[in-house]
Amino acid sequence: MATDDAALSEVTRGAVSVETAEELRRKWERSRRSGTPLRVKLGVDPTSARLHLGFTVPLRKLRQFQDAGHLAVLIIGDYTACVGDPTGRNQTRPTLTLEEVRRNAENYLEQAWRVLDRDRTEVVRNGDWFSKLSFLDVIELCSRTTVARQLERDDFAKRFAAGTPISLHEFIYPLMQARDSVEVRADVELGGTDQTFNLLLGRDLMRQAGLEPQVCLTLPLLVGTDGVQKMSKSYGNDIGVAEAPNEMYGKVMSIPDAAMRDWFLLVTDLSLPAIEVELARSPRDAKAALAGHLVRMYHGGSAAQTAAAHFDRVFRDREEPEVMEEHAIAPEMLGDGSIGIVDLVMASGLAQGRNDARRKIEGGGVTIDGARIDDVHARASIADGQVLRVGKKGFRRLRLPR
Repeated sequence: MATDDAALSEVTRGAVSVETAEELRRKWERSRRSGTPLRVKLGVDPTSARLHLGFTVPLRKLRQFQDAGHLAVLIIGDYTACVGDPTGRNQTRPTLTLEEVRRNAENYLEQAWRVLDRDRTEVVRNGDWFSKLSFLDVIELCSRTTVARQLERDDFAKRFAAGTPISLHEFIYPLMQARDSVEVRADVELGGTDQTFNLLLGRDLMRQAGLEPQVCLTLPLLVGTDGVQKMSKSYGNDIGVAEAPNEMYGKVMSIPDAAMRDWFLLVTDLSLPAIEVELARSPRDAKAALAGHLVRMYHGGSAAQTAAAHFDRVFRDREEPEVMEEHAIAPEMLGDGSIGIVDLVMASGLAQGRNDARRKIEGGGVTIDGARIDDVHARASIADGQVLRVGKKGFRRLRLPR
């Protein structure tokens, strides 16, 4: 068990707020004296099977608590994910089935172990207690807060003022997250700044249950590759921790220069002096160092070297990659021996949908063997082995049906 102030300083470094710092120090000292680790909670809703770098910000903070000798309590929100977290949303989230959520959770955990110490992690699912509640129990849970308190939330307040519907089940979500804290007897809960309301509600419910309230430690949100919005798969600005090394490296190289300091601070394990050294370099070199560091963290040193060489060859020297993914064109898509360019870009997996494919074509970012195609109505006659390029980073070697 870590006993010095340096360990406490490390786990609070980079936090936006600690509610309250005095309580955390008191819990920390009591844990040191008794030898009983703190129970540090992080709740995650596996609404997707893909874990991106934004999720690693609280996961890495949780790992710091583990390294200081404390216990990570990772709550897989199989029931809360079915409701859908309304935080930051301007409309109701689509609901998921329990089966979808549980399938996502298995993939999520496999990726989370790249950050967390499995031996110091207690994994629980909130369906273990929510599935046992009767309807009367749900009514009792709802009595723990008020509509007025819920409307204090900025996102709910904006939607209410705009006349945008707010479903009743969305009001239940913060109560469910708060109830999780009661069930696991959390000493500390981690979350992004967008989770502040939910974390503080957990303190309220713990007091009402006669428990010592948890400390709420909130963390900054990682801005995505667009440099504007928080990282999210739905915004198309995310980088998955399991993403292929070349893709990860290339996406990091695309982030705005202004975002680099936060990225170094939030998603790397570099010390503050080491970060300052990297940021003193040219923006291109600093970004290359950041990209290399992240690929090393999740894929190893050899993969980082290969990804750096690939990036330089493709983007600096304007050459095609030596190895690229192949795309076999389905026979039914070649009606007259040609294929619509929008259909080809979508089928290749290099666009997130038809509208995205059209934008990339109209923007001049689509070529076949170097020939640009910017007409969304064009049909391309394909020869086996030709190279489709979409944007700076997307390559597919096209294969015809045999």
